[in-house]
Amino acid sequence: MSEIGRRHSPAGSRSAAGRIAASPLAWIMAFTVIAVAGLMLPLRLPLGPNAWDTVVYLDAIQRIGLGQVPTIDFFAPVGPLGFYLAAALDAVFPHAQPMLLINWALLPIMLPALALIAGEVSRRSRPQALALVLPFLLFAALPINLHALYPSPGFDGYGFYNRHVALLLYLLIATLIFTQRRGLQIALVAVLMLALFLTKVTGAVSGTLLVGYATLSGRMRFRDAAAAAALVLLALGVLELATGLSSAYVLDILTLLGLNTGTLLPRFLTVASVKFNVIGPSLLLLAALAYVTWRQGLPATLAGWRALADAPIGWFAAGLFALALFETQNTGSLEFIGLWPIVLPLLLDWWERRDDRMRPVVLVLVLAVTLPSAVICAERGMRALMSAPSYVALDVPDLGPLGRVSVKPDIAARAAAMLDHYATQPEGYRDLLRRDILPSYILYSEIDYQATWMLEIQQAIGAIRAWERASKRELNGFFTFDFVDPLNVLLQRTPPRVVPVGVDPGRSTPDLEPGTLEALRQTDAILMPKCPVTTPREMIRSHFAAALEGRERIALAPCWDMYLKK
Repeated sequence: MSEIGRRHSPAGSRSAAGRIAASPLAWIMAFTVIAVAGLMLPLRLPLGPNAWDTVVYLDAIQRIGLGQVPTIDFFAPVGPLGFYLAAALDAVFPHAQPMLLINWALLPIMLPALALIAGEVSRRSRPQALALVLPFLLFAALPINLHALYPSPGFDGYGFYNRHVALLLYLLIATLIFTQRRGLQIALVAVLMLALFLTKVTGAVSGTLLVGYATLSGRMRFRDAAAAAALVLLALGVLELATGLSSAYVLDILTLLGLNTGTLLPRFLTVASVKFNVIGPSLLLLAALAYVTWRQGLPATLAGWRALADAPIGWFAAGLFALALFETQNTGSLEFIGLWPIVLPLLLDWWERRDDRMRPVVLVLVLAVTLPSAVICAERGMRALMSAPSYVALDVPDLGPLGRVSVKPDIAARAAAMLDHYATQPEGYRDLLRRDILPSYILYSEIDYQATWMLEIQQAIGAIRAWERASKRELNGFFTFDFVDPLNVLLQRTPPRVVPVGVDPGRSTPDLEPGTLEALRQTDAILMPKCPVTTPREMIRSHFAAALEGRERIALAPCWDMYLKK
């Protein structure tokens, strides 16, 4: 690993187009231009599973615009960085399709970091730099997870912060392995670790393991790692003095730890089963590298063992463990893409070992580890893009950019029919509620349900506007007994403070804070969606039941009850 990128590429005469195509920075610039265009255009994207997760960000963006601070004024299941960067992009591109806006929220940090890494590696080998840049851009391009939850093509409206962390870990690993200038390495490690911590703390845990391993193996000097850590702590200290956000975020992390209990072993087994297409070849590759190491003879000195730790087998084992640890806490991600910067030098090394009998075994296993992720990402993205022309727009004119989605014509018809069915046949769903089961085991991952949910929100907006006209009263804000609440964003009303964004019973719904009930009592309308009634909706209602005291219940629409402040 210590000789990564030492060899220079042969120079030769190439056309201007060829030189541009071989330039990593040109690819980054082209990607940036395309992303900006994508945010400016009124694009309509194929609807995917769990699409309502985008509202968590839209809710946070509105609250930030009103002066609320994540983790201080409202509880959030993840760090504040993604919310603030999404809010900044929203200020520049207010009509952007939300899935693209949120998916690309961290690009203002990630693309400059990628450019710095590419510039560093290009000094030694431009092909290696290109080999680091192109996979990153592939995985960053579209809102795609590497594990499909629904068979129909569509873009994944969930797992944004997990994808952000996976991309940040890719950059961190590339920095630790390929960056040789100390100042640049320290700066990049500090920026990326700070971004990881402020995006999702489990990503920072994996990042800390990787930086610690780099120090142990000699890839990064201890004083350099300490300097990077000091910069991170300094930044968090400044943030704490300015806003109090750092300590509030830590308290939220502790709250989440209390809400999410369980042992790690079952989660590791889940990751191994879901991503066996990567885990299986990875374990075989580790076995092959262990055999090669044993064949060459194990080290006899401490220095020899440290050199082995910095060898491909050591880095691959460390990277696989750190990335697997992060994935135990996720649903939806770009799982294990961070292995590519580790196996790239391994691939280059074994490509030149023409006389080694293990060469074909190692090369095939390297491809088996890396190709599935790239193929799945490209395949899922192209399926969604190629299917889009045959899809139809969902009839949700009042949802703004959130409603710029499309579905198969039969799913659009089914969504409308199911909304009517839920409203006219409630008894069967009340029976399911009594049995504590959902109408479908993967209800929220089903695209037709996500389409029905959007139609349900459209019905609420129409009903609220009609009620306000008839009553000559404009409601000051809303709170909905559901996972997400887009009504304040869509109707430009004020959301209550001290209320979580993304109310997930048992996972991200802490005990009521002082001031929560008072904030809800100052909110004019509390809404109960009923199409269908579900266990999570009823659990949320029970959690906030005290806020209903003294309110008048109004049958607002077939799918909605409104509890009105008198």
